[in-house]
Amino acid sequence: MDRDAFKNAKILVVGGAGFVGSNLVLKLLELNPAGIVVIDNLLSSEASNVPADSRVRFIHGSITDDSILQGIPDDLDYAFHLACYHGNQSSIANPLADHENNTLTTLKLCERLKDAPSLKKLVYAAAGCAVAEKTYDDAVATTENAPVSLFHDSPYSISKLIGEMYGNYYNRTHGLPFVKARFQNVYGPGEILGAGQWRGTAHTVWRNVTPTFVWKALNREALPLENGGQSSRDFIYVEDMAEGLIRCALAGKPSEIYNLASGKETTIFELARLINLCTENPQPPKLIPARDWDRSGKRFGSTDKANRELGFKATVDIDEGIARLVSWTKQNYSMIEYCIRRHDRL
Repeated sequence: MDRDAFKNAKILVVGGAGFVGSNLVLKLLELNPAGIVVIDNLLSSEASNVPADSRVRFIHGSITDDSILQGIPDDLDYAFHLACYHGNQSSIANPLADHENNTLTTLKLCERLKDAPSLKKLVYAAAGCAVAEKTYDDAVATTENAPVSLFHDSPYSISKLIGEMYGNYYNRTHGLPFVKARFQNVYGPGEILGAGQWRGTAHTVWRNVTPTFVWKALNREALPLENGGQSSRDFIYVEDMAEGLIRCALAGKPSEIYNLASGKETTIFELARLINLCTENPQPPKLIPARDWDRSGKRFGSTDKANRELGFKATVDIDEGIARLVSWTKQNYSMIEYCIRRHDRL
């Protein structure tokens, strides 16, 4: 795989101030691009995440803003679309905001880039949860060709699938080189609890389970285990995710889907145990009822296709990844605490 393709390349990262986006930008900078344009409305992210590098140009705003869209360079080589309305719970609380920041962003970006003459790939952040089987029985690895249901637990899940469909349409109709990267549960340094603006629910602060558990464990709180912690997820470290996105851009086939996954199933009970052990939290977990909207149960992603076609394999196991995240959280404790406390509605 010729990573020199990024040398002197012009790159767009929509959502580049976010958790995954900022880690991707850091990894892209190592490949000596000519420049990276980062567009982010900071709805669920912090400008401090954007790397301070002369090759990075940060534009504060939404990709749905026509003036921002028209300001995108015409001679882009690669684009990554990672912007979204963060989280299932936020989308349930405000489906219209989810549409504005999840569905419309994808449509308008595709329309803008459909005739970009030098664009080699547009990589889209799809959601593995949107196609995973809803089960609490033994999980089977979700493949890229898993059937898609018409019944979903959240507007977020619906929006992510609509994004895939728009990508298919623009690829077939206009030849847009749209590649779909299905995320599993990404975790690691850079995910700031409370980042961005209030979005109507406490999940503005308490985001994905991993950083929430790490924060609570460091503060000697009992980790809440919904439904006994029997649900399972495929946890993939953020640097592995960034590498997978780069490989989608280099080797992914337009209109194809690739799971970016560890391929390993970890229960939420086991995650809590690992985090309590790493943080030396003496508090036993607290059992609470399952979320009434969530039927996602157990799941993990198949890695066969991404390994075969992209040469991608996650390298950071969850024990090492949790240790790195705990260390980063301790080093950035004051900043995270500030972001949490500014949401005084909690």
